[in-house]
Amino acid sequence: MTDSRIARVRLGDDGPEAGVQGLGCMGMSWAYGPSDAGESRAALERALELGVTLYDTADAYGAGENEKFLSPFFKAHRDEVVIATKFAISSSPNEPYKRVIRNDPPYIRECVEASLRRLDVDVIDLYYMHRRDVNVPIEETVGTMAELVREGKVRHLGLSEVIAGELRAARAVHPIAAVQSEWSLFSRDIEANVVPAAKELGVALVPYSPLGRGFLTGSFSNAETDLTDQDFRRTMPRFTGENAAANVALLEPIRAVAEAHGASPAQIALAWAQQQAAVHGLPVVPIPGTTKRTRVQENVAATHITLTAAELALLEPIAAKVAGDRYPDMTFASAGRE
Repeated sequence: MTDSRIARVRLGDDGPEAGVQGLGCMGMSWAYGPSDAGESRAALERALELGVTLYDTADAYGAGENEKFLSPFFKAHRDEVVIATKFAISSSPNEPYKRVIRNDPPYIRECVEASLRRLDVDVIDLYYMHRRDVNVPIEETVGTMAELVREGKVRHLGLSEVIAGELRAARAVHPIAAVQSEWSLFSRDIEANVVPAAKELGVALVPYSPLGRGFLTGSFSNAETDLTDQDFRRTMPRFTGENAAANVALLEPIRAVAEAHGASPAQIALAWAQQQAAVHGLPVVPIPGTTKRTRVQENVAATHITLTAAELALLEPIAAKVAGDRYPDMTFASAGRE
């Protein structure tokens, strides 16, 4: 281990302790095109050396393949890591991006057993409801999840892409350690209701895609022309056509702040996300995804950048100007139900 490990924070009033930045592992197996398995494993190890302890996966990532890929790393470092995985999204191998959402108790039990087998662990540290099935009362869903805690299969509960009312209803059934939602300089809808509710209830926020799925880094400017056919960002409205062209122009203030700090645009976007903990007064643990050691180091270094009030003000207007929705179908996201 190095002497430059990042600080740690507790995920909510009753959750696990973790480094202030986590690692999203989806892209190591799925969604963003081909990846190098050896480099991905090296990225996992480097992240741990730097104090990253929250590792995020889901049963939907590559139909379980991501959980299987991560299993050897988790087993080698079981006492050092916080394993976070999810249930609720079912898809067909023939139509991997077509989603069916299920929150019913028998399905939850089927999913947790399958995840435990693929991860090859006795207990999952943080188990999320990945998406909300509005046809099942959330009290019923969380009630089943709470049973998994009592049975020793799960340690802590999380919810993803829920609205404030759903979070309150869930918290009335069982403590919730974390809410995971998209939160970045491009996506700030949760600040209206979800973030205040989380603060009130003692729940941490775990922002996914804090780098705008790579768009905020400047690594691509149009998904249709810059990314492979296997990359699911080609289906996202804000990264294609006229929306992409409009959104590229919004990166200029980020570049300006990055230049002032001698940092990369990615580091400024992450520093902004990390600083929301102080802005809103609750634990915030972003989970940027990467498959490369060099990016892990770059991302973790962002935890040491503090933006000035003037810089925050310069970045403030960006989200309101973003063209296009996060997903083709926003009913799967909390913003589609608020």
